[in-house]
Amino acid sequence: MSTIMYTITDEAPMLATASLLPIVRGFTSKAGVDVATRDISLAGRILAAFADRLPEDQRESDALSELGALARTPEANIIKLPNISASVPQLKAAIAELQAHGFALPDYPESPSSDDEREIRARYDAVKGSAVNPVLREGNSDRRAPHAVKNYAKAHPHRMGEWSNESRTQVATMSEGDFRESEQSVVVRGEKTLQIVHVAPDGTETILKDAMATEDGDIIDASVMRASALDAFLAEQIDEARERDVLFSLHLKATMMKVSDPVIFGHAVRAFFPEVFARFGAELEAAGISANNGLGAVLGGLDALDAGTAESIRTLVAKRLLEGPELAMVDSDRGITNLHVPSDVIVDASMPAMIRTSGKMWGSDGATHDTLAVIPDSSYAPIYQVVIDDCRRHGAFDPATMGTVPNVGLMAQKAEEYGSHDKTFVAPQDGRIEVRSTCGCQDAALTSHTVEAGDIFRACHTKDAPVRDWVALAVRRARLSNTPAFFWLDPERAHDREIAAKVERYLGEENTDGLDIRVLSPVEAMKETLERTRAGLDTISVTGNVLRDYLTDLFPIMELGTSAKMLSVVPLMAGGGLFETGAGGSAPKHVQQLMSENYLRWDSLGEFLALAESLRHLARHDGNREAEVLANALDRATETLLNEGKSPERRLGGIDNRGSHFFLALYWARELASQTDSPVLAETFAPVAHDLSEAKEQIEQELLEVQGSPAEIGGYYRPAPESTAAVMRPSATLNAIIDQLAAR
Repeated sequence: MSTIMYTITDEAPMLATASLLPIVRGFTSKAGVDVATRDISLAGRILAAFADRLPEDQRESDALSELGALARTPEANIIKLPNISASVPQLKAAIAELQAHGFALPDYPESPSSDDEREIRARYDAVKGSAVNPVLREGNSDRRAPHAVKNYAKAHPHRMGEWSNESRTQVATMSEGDFRESEQSVVVRGEKTLQIVHVAPDGTETILKDAMATEDGDIIDASVMRASALDAFLAEQIDEARERDVLFSLHLKATMMKVSDPVIFGHAVRAFFPEVFARFGAELEAAGISANNGLGAVLGGLDALDAGTAESIRTLVAKRLLEGPELAMVDSDRGITNLHVPSDVIVDASMPAMIRTSGKMWGSDGATHDTLAVIPDSSYAPIYQVVIDDCRRHGAFDPATMGTVPNVGLMAQKAEEYGSHDKTFVAPQDGRIEVRSTCGCQDAALTSHTVEAGDIFRACHTKDAPVRDWVALAVRRARLSNTPAFFWLDPERAHDREIAAKVERYLGEENTDGLDIRVLSPVEAMKETLERTRAGLDTISVTGNVLRDYLTDLFPIMELGTSAKMLSVVPLMAGGGLFETGAGGSAPKHVQQLMSENYLRWDSLGEFLALAESLRHLARHDGNREAEVLANALDRATETLLNEGKSPERRLGGIDNRGSHFFLALYWARELASQTDSPVLAETFAPVAHDLSEAKEQIEQELLEVQGSPAEIGGYYRPAPESTAAVMRPSATLNAIIDQLAAR
């Protein structure tokens, strides 16, 4: 049997898996393909982190580490669904739910005061934020809209908000004191072991990070976000938003950038509510209430204070919200502001959504308004201003005519900022922070920054081999699709200059005859790409890890209405394949709707696309001809599903996620029954196609009749498997046909 590893994750994707996976297993088993599962959900990762502290019957294996090891082998074939990159509030909620289920987990220590609490905190910190992707992404990213999806979007364009040339929306970013301005970058010569060291004014040295192994040609960056400059910038933007009468909105990546961005988020909360923290900061800190966790955590933790102090804080918060500027809202009906929860406003999703909605965000009055979009670090913020200026000048993009912008992203082996978590620190006191070689030689310091207490120091490590692989992948994609490819590299940024030098060198090793491959600054690349996109021309963006995230939400949201419909393939450097299934940003709302209405509008299109590519990879790697037949039939079935309008609808009473899975099974079985490349598969699936067709009305009725009442699944982060299966497989008729297929 060939094997595909299918990940169990969180929220709506996890619920959808309970419905889709039995269908997938039934179909693939007929081609000698075994679909195994590994649980990398937030709850699963928490339990694995404390396996040695739990009773034997509560222990979970470390599935993430197992998959990480598999990803470094030629045999890897992993389908990775969206998972929670947990903020602290999400982490605490998951812990509380697991404790309520009887798991003997310790509380999350907000302010650890003993060695045991510090160890507990370290285990939890390893689980939060971007804990999954850096482990599995042992290759670079190839993300694109499949032809069938793009053609469907052109024929059935989604609605785009109208732009006015008088829009007052703009991006605000720092001009000094941020990561971009302070960045230092060096190329390591020879193999070295590095340390990150803090040197106090009296010469006392503290090792912040030890034993960083590097190889010849690796790039090491270090930079500092100055706390004083950040605070001054935030105060200025709050005043600017008030004076211009626009919404104030903060856009960060507090999930993926799990160390630096929650700290920046906390600075923004304190800047917006200065009187609260000036008067009661000590009391809040003593109660373990941190601004880094957002306004919601502050308000939610007030019961830990005496009643008079709590009431004073509530009064000050209400007064500040009334005085303005008005905050952009995540949920106007529930009063959830842009500053409530760090994980609620993720820049790569929130900025495209704003751009799609006429450059506006929601206010507390339930209407949309022009916005001051605050993105403190200036490394990538200017690209959004280019898009806003373009829309103000030319109007909204037209999904029916616009070109497509696939991406080749540098992300292998924890490249760039997304691998910086264990090398990011808040300066404990004044002094300097150096990245040093342990050689003991005179020029041991590779980088050196003066710091003040509270400054955020960040170091990144980009290995040479992934850069070479990234360049080769870009050339390969440009040739296969006959599409121009632009490397987005900033000549004024230290890191990008080093990357650009490698790009030039490694392009010389590739056959680029007849290809249009250019290196442009991000601003120029965006301008050129937008011009081509409006003309209906395609352009490959070749970017680093952060821009990969930003662009593979921005353009798909404009082109397709969502980034969940993108095909995301990661050719692993060892020869295996990782197949990702799109974004999960709206997954919480989907779960809430399922629990209240027994209706799941999550679209599993990304899973369909990933599975087809996974089967194709299996066919190439294992010589499994039937797997390729399955893949080709699945692609045709997916295109039929789109054209027949059988994707999930948004509202109760329509086709939901479970209904779309039924139609996929029906169309897939029909395609397999009618194809001639594998007579065995045609004979196997002919009765399946017949049975599904004959039972179509009965199955639809069974799926529809459960809608409208609350669904009980036994938990949000760790739902009960039996309850989940019962909710997600409500059609006895469909289940009997699929289960019979699997048993044959």
